Amino acid sequence: MTSQVSQTLARSRRGAADPHRSLRSEAGARPGEHPGRSGNPLVKVAGLAWLEFEKPNLERAERFGTDFGFTVSDRTHESLVLRARQAGAACLVVRRGPEPRFTGVVFRAAARNDLDRLARGAGTTVMAHRGGHAVQLRDPSGFPVRVVYGVPELPVLPGRAPLPLNFGPEPARVNAAQRPARRAAEIERLGHVVLGTTRFRAALDWYLDTLGLIVSDFLYLDGQRDRGPVMAFIRCDLGSVPADHHTLAMLLQPRTEYVHSAYQLTDLDEVAASGEYLRERGYRHAWGLGRHIQGSQIFDYWRDPDRLMFEHYADGDVFDSSAEPGWAPLSVSGLAQWGPKATAEFTGTD
Repeated sequence: MTSQVSQTLARSRRGAADPHRSLRSEAGARPGEHPGRSGNPLVKVAGLAWLEFEKPNLERAERFGTDFGFTVSDRTHESLVLRARQAGAACLVVRRGPEPRFTGVVFRAAARNDLDRLARGAGTTVMAHRGGHAVQLRDPSGFPVRVVYGVPELPVLPGRAPLPLNFGPEPARVNAAQRPARRAAEIERLGHVVLGTTRFRAALDWYLDTLGLIVSDFLYLDGQRDRGPVMAFIRCDLGSVPADHHTLAMLLQPRTEYVHSAYQLTDLDEVAASGEYLRERGYRHAWGLGRHIQGSQIFDYWRDPDRLMFEHYADGDVFDSSAEPGWAPLSVSGLAQWGPKATAEFTGTD
């Protein structure tokens, strides 16, 4: 994070009278502020497809992946493909490489001719890719970005249903105890990826102008709203169809890097019980359980053996295209509605 962001987070640790005051401005942008969407985007992507990484030790990556809740879809000496339970593309493609690193994000195009428009706009070509077609791009931060269409979907895998909960005057569960097991999660799908960048404004505008993403929430340094946002939570524009509060989030930082990625689970019990399973197996816990402000999801963050951060979550917000961006100050207390204080490891202020 930038030194100003880190200082703001450190100050907020000392407390405030009302830490949740003015966390979201429902009125949206002030005159002259960023509108949070492009007037004429090149295309509008339909969602995330998968994320790509390199790792020197694929065996260790596979162990963490299955403990975290993925299912192995394909495995060779040089690559590992991890999938979720819902039908669709794989969540993660991990290739053997000299060091652990994030190597790119892949989005799904809404139509085949969107790839042609992207290729013309970027001065590149459409190529065959994994049984479909793709256009390879690079964002202003330097992250590889691929947009695909027609990649065959993996079939749905059976998964556990949400637990029935007793509340209110009509209990759903009678003569039956609730005993969720401590076991590996069953990840339903890939939710979002968070990236740090030294070129926040240029990268933000690129994703809005090129891929048609729209902003759900902006965060700014407390008392410095006039200097513009330093973080954005960005979703797909699916018109009247609700989309995840954020498919991509970006934060202004002194270095460009992968921050974390997030994967949806069935319910709170699965987030908590699978966290105990990970803890028993010696994985490093980063932060949680809690419920976020922006996005509202119940969260739990973990580090893999290479110190990359991954999030389990449940019950996230969805917005359609009519929702305008919120504006809020960036603070540690503003990261969660409830739960433990954000750790220094999570915020990068240690």
